Amino acid sequence: MKTLLDRIPTLIALLRRYPGLVALFGFCSGVASFLLVDRQAHLAKVLGVVLLVSWVWLILENLLRERIARRFGFELPLPLLRYGTQMIHQESLFFVLPFFFITTTWNSGQLLFSGLLALAALASITDPIYYRWLAPRRWLLLILHSLALFAVMLTALPIIFHLSTPQSYRIALLVATLLALPSLPGLIGFTGWRRIVLLAALPLAMAGAGWMARAWVPPATLWLTEVAISDRFDGEQRTPGESLQQISPEQLRDDGLYAYTSINAPRGLNERIYHVWQHNGREVDRIALDINGGRKEGYRAWTHKLNFPASPEGRWQVRVVTEAGQMIGVLRFDVVAHTAK
Repeated sequence: MKTLLDRIPTLIALLRRYPGLVALFGFCSGVASFLLVDRQAHLAKVLGVVLLVSWVWLILENLLRERIARRFGFELPLPLLRYGTQMIHQESLFFVLPFFFITTTWNSGQLLFSGLLALAALASITDPIYYRWLAPRRWLLLILHSLALFAVMLTALPIIFHLSTPQSYRIALLVATLLALPSLPGLIGFTGWRRIVLLAALPLAMAGAGWMARAWVPPATLWLTEVAISDRFDGEQRTPGESLQQISPEQLRDDGLYAYTSINAPRGLNERIYHVWQHNGREVDRIALDINGGRKEGYRAWTHKLNFPASPEGRWQVRVVTEAGQMIGVLRFDVVAHTAK
């Protein structure tokens, strides 16, 4: 009777014959976790732990292979290890893609980060790219690993530990920066003191750039389920009136405007967000709101703006952002002298 170890080569051969199976499983598990965000926290936790352990393996690969060979008398095949790493990347990247795709504001800089994740996921399932271009360049493979871990942590930390989006971003950025350190020597061609200076400065530059670019990174576990701009609001039912695309200056002065957002968040998460009112690209008001996760339809939050400029005509936006400045979504409307009938 075959043991589990005897079946491993057969399983590996099957996965190599159908490489899309791992990616498909990762994507399906990501969709399931997205739909059941409170019930699938354990899967995100497992992925995060596996990525951390596999990163340690990547760094100490040669040493660990030698120790295993001495201790157990056999050497782990390098192709097998490379394939195991590839499966981790596939599962991780396709797991987080549904979260980031639904939370991305596509007509903003967030397109760059989500597009980078998508390209990394495609590279992980394309063997000619992964094995001929990524795997031979160890520094590039470690960067891909750090990106996958960064995305998984942004998704997992709010779900598992109920950390706020700013807290999760800081921790994920710190860990990703530390894990990227072993890849830096491969990026630097200088020698001598210039190499030392660059090796010391690059981590600080990476962390600083990552923090400055946080507005381009979608908040993986926060997304809008319903939005409206209206001049009416039912306080008892917590529902807005008809959503407006255009409004006259007279209506603004008479009733003001309500910006209504229903935001889905994981159960147990307490988050402060802001409605940032902008007129022709210039911020005119920033109103804080505290939301709580767990409601299936999303936490209902609204702001009522009464004070408008003397000449309010033009394009308006209400940007919904986290304390860290990550954008959850945008509501748009125009103030015109004569509203459309």
